[in-house]
Amino acid sequence: MKKIRVLFVCMGNICRSPSAEGVFQTLLKERQLQHCFEIDSAGTHAYHVDEAPDLRAQKAARDRGVELSHLRARKFIYGDFEDYDFILAMDDDNYQILMEACPEEYKTKIKYFLDYAPHLGEREVPDPYYGGKYGFERVLDMVEAASLGFVDSLQQEGHF
Repeated sequence: MKKIRVLFVCMGNICRSPSAEGVFQTLLKERQLQHCFEIDSAGTHAYHVDEAPDLRAQKAARDRGVELSHLRARKFIYGDFEDYDFILAMDDDNYQILMEACPEEYKTKIKYFLDYAPHLGEREVPDPYYGGKYGFERVLDMVEAASLGFVDSLQQEGHF
């Protein structure tokens, strides 16, 4: 069985996208679906390449049973368009950057992550980097909701 390849994308790959990666990986383990997926995260900018996620993101995630400390930031590369089945953007800026760089044949792979949590009434996961502690909590709430919606959507579509 071919694994479903999912890439979460934000700007620097130290807050939102690694949080989404960690939350999604934890959900897959809980549902015993990790064998069906290959998961990663990346940033559209190279500000933090090889750095661990923001310590505030790590702490907020750890408080919910999600470990992020092993993750390292990387920059999105052109080959990711071909390599991943789903490229999930965290906000408008990163969605636009991806769409502008993407070859036409891969554009359907790029989606807003929060489109899988329509009940939230928002399309963008806000960047918590310059906010306080509660910004990271809000991001986790949002990525948990979107992760559940994404897995449910894939199941309904018969991916596994």
